[in-house]
Amino acid sequence: MAEDFTPLDCLLSTGTQKICLVILNQPVEPHFFHVLWNKAVIRACADGGANHLYRLTEGERESFLPDYISGDFDSITAEVKNFYLEKKCKLIETADQDLTDFTKCMALMLEEIKKRRVQVDTIVTLGGLGGRFDQIMATVETLFHIQKMSEIPVVVIQGSSLARLLREGRKHQLYVNTGLEAEWCGLIPVGGPCLTSTSGLKWNLDKQVLEFGKLVSTSNTYEKLNGKDERKPVTITTDRPLLWTMGIKTEELNH
Repeated sequence: MAEDFTPLDCLLSTGTQKICLVILNQPVEPHFFHVLWNKAVIRACADGGANHLYRLTEGERESFLPDYISGDFDSITAEVKNFYLEKKCKLIETADQDLTDFTKCMALMLEEIKKRRVQVDTIVTLGGLGGRFDQIMATVETLFHIQKMSEIPVVVIQGSSLARLLREGRKHQLYVNTGLEAEWCGLIPVGGPCLTSTSGLKWNLDKQVLEFGKLVSTSNTYEKLNGKDERKPVTITTDRPLLWTMGIKTEELNH
């Protein structure tokens, strides 16, 4: 089974992907936020993510109301909670402590997509790759949960990084020629050993096992066509879920 995907299409104003947006409880970059918000068909905050939305949209908050805010509400401030309640935003309390606010927010997002019967190509998450290391790992663990819940691809974006968990048993063809891609990329076998083959990278793999303590393909980069800046698509096959990560040229989004 083959899957074609352009990871950074979501950050292009001319991109064609229909997206949903989830904002986590970490700083939100304005250059990512505005293009994603404008493109999203459903928008949500996971608990304290609402604090960051509230701060970022000061002076025009009524134009940036999320479809829902979910979580156990131990992070959202009283001021922010009251503001969104007054604006009739849906606040959904999810008290299960066995799952993170991100995982619970994503489960609700999938329910909302089904209820509204909207076509969604990608769910984009802002935040989750910075700050505390244990929370970064919780973000990655949530990606494993979501794969069992839905076929919709999920990408996580923060700073100059994007992460996406690739499904096993497929040929993934990633188009990396939007102009927003930085030089670096990597394949990280977070959940266990991954038998992996690739093309389109500077250092490709040919049925090699990626595994911590043996071989991990971090700090890789792209194969260029005829030595020019144009890049070939990257193809990846793996027998187990494999984390793809890549750099973003944030300066391009500021112009």
